[in-house]
Amino acid sequence: MAVSEGEGAKDGQDSQDGSSESRKEPLPRATVARGTSGPGTRRRRGRSTGFGLGVAMFLPAVLYVLLLVGVPFGMAFFYAFSDARIGSGGENFVGFENFSSILESPSFRTALKNSFIFTIASQVLTMVGSIALALALKDKFRGRGFVRFLILLPWVAPISLGAIGWKWILDSIYSVVNWVLIALHLVKPFDKPMWLGEPVLAMISVITVHTWRLLPFSTVILLAGLTAIPRDIPEAAAVDGAGFWRTLFEITLPMLRPILNVAMLFGIIFTFTDMIVVYVMTAGGPYDSTQVLPSLAFFTGIQGSDLAAGAAISIFLVPLLVVVAFLYLLQGLAIFRSLIVRITSPFWSPASSAGEAGRMSITLTPSDQKLTQSWLQLSRRNVAKPWPGAPWKSM
Repeated sequence: MAVSEGEGAKDGQDSQDGSSESRKEPLPRATVARGTSGPGTRRRRGRSTGFGLGVAMFLPAVLYVLLLVGVPFGMAFFYAFSDARIGSGGENFVGFENFSSILESPSFRTALKNSFIFTIASQVLTMVGSIALALALKDKFRGRGFVRFLILLPWVAPISLGAIGWKWILDSIYSVVNWVLIALHLVKPFDKPMWLGEPVLAMISVITVHTWRLLPFSTVILLAGLTAIPRDIPEAAAVDGAGFWRTLFEITLPMLRPILNVAMLFGIIFTFTDMIVVYVMTAGGPYDSTQVLPSLAFFTGIQGSDLAAGAAISIFLVPLLVVVAFLYLLQGLAIFRSLIVRITSPFWSPASSAGEAGRMSITLTPSDQKLTQSWLQLSRRNVAKPWPGAPWKSM
């Protein structure tokens, strides 16, 4: 019995030693990789899932731009350096021959001049009208929502329908404008103006219709910019005795300058690349007096079957528009920096001064320093007398 008990004890000790040795042995590498899932592994898995989801959501937009913008743009460049025509069997590389031929064309030079006149005039009218409408629609009044709805209609409705309606309004026989002028005895019945038949009046007509179309877009942008201006600044100007025009030109418009740049940039691009108003109302006439580059490219490339010349005309303004957009973006960044300074200046410490603000990391212009000094004095509640050095004066 003693022998058996000793052998049993020895066997138990051997089994314990074997189990301890088995615990000391490292697990296989594959087993560790499969059996563990620490925080690092879950974090990497989450990052990979988020990256894949981001790519999946971003891919449709990329495909849309590539298929509907990139492919036609690349084909236009290819056709511009070839002799492609509708119905031709093949295309041959001709270099800059298409560009030299269109530069020698009187129609192209006329369309280029008309494009600049059309764009500059319509943008000036659009900016002036949108500023006036935005200021009028900023404050609450009875029926403001309905008025905003009416102003948005030209932008929401299809421009082709609007252009057809304007063509009827300005028609040489059925013109409503001429009927009103005749009823008011401002023009004679047999000497009424031909709005779409005379070169100068035709250009004025298409500029007016294009301005009517872009006015809602610029008004909405400027309304958003006006809501971002703190109400304390115009109120402080009113306390100092500033009138409406002084407040407009020295406070509102300088703070709206970044928003105005954005509206102007989009308006220039839309106007330079638009042909619907001209195509529907005048088709470039009379005598090419309203012909612009987009309509000339369409008439030359599609109706004239000369794809190469039409493509050369269509991409002629691409470098110019890229330069204009780049300059506007640079100027917008600089003005946006100044705008941030003007908006945050009222929240600086009253113990600071304009000189201390000028030594900050943000460099202030002299007008910004005057505005900051005025606001620091306002924070000390010195509003009983006019502020020294205020950037506005009573009118």
